[in-house]
Amino acid sequence: MTERRESETERVTRQLRDEILDGVRQPGERLVERELAAALEVSRVPVREALKALVGEGLVTLRPRSWAVVRTFTDSDIADLSEVRAAFEPLTFRLAAERRTREGLDRLQGVLDEQLSAAHAGNALVARRKAADFHEIVTELASNELLVEIERPLRSRMRWLLTRHDDLIAVAEQHRELFTAIANRDVAEAERLAGEHLARSRELQQTSV
Repeated sequence: MTERRESETERVTRQLRDEILDGVRQPGERLVERELAAALEVSRVPVREALKALVGEGLVTLRPRSWAVVRTFTDSDIADLSEVRAAFEPLTFRLAAERRTREGLDRLQGVLDEQLSAAHAGNALVARRKAADFHEIVTELASNELLVEIERPLRSRMRWLLTRHDDLIAVAEQHRELFTAIANRDVAEAERLAGEHLARSRELQQTSV
């Protein structure tokens, strides 16, 4: 089967998204179509479309005259995201423990191994990316299409929220415990650990501000 080639718009969107989530582009930073097009060696059309897509993902705010800014998340924004996460995450982990497949579990194990390795090596960029990947795979393992549809438009903002911590090893170890509960189909334990993980995440986010 031939793999579909990524379009220019998709490539530009992915690159800008990663730079925002990884902190390369800081909140409030100007994103000017002309400058981005020159830097990325594309026309302004894919840049314009990428900025529109990132507005839809909640990472960018448009300004007049062909430029935008990286969104600055307020305390209220963070509280809203945390409340949504608290509502859906215990359900997601419970369903994942009930419905996980061998193939899905193998994928989750692979991402967890990469997160643990990066955390112990002090590689914050990779550890945080893999932590967010872990949560997205768990959502897939839950096998609930409506849950996936609800999560998809919030994905970038949730990935941003999941990077707001500095204790890489603590988060990776919590994910190891959650993985074990999912692998054992221990529904009650997965749900309990998800609640503890949420509480610990809130503490880490507050100390990193």
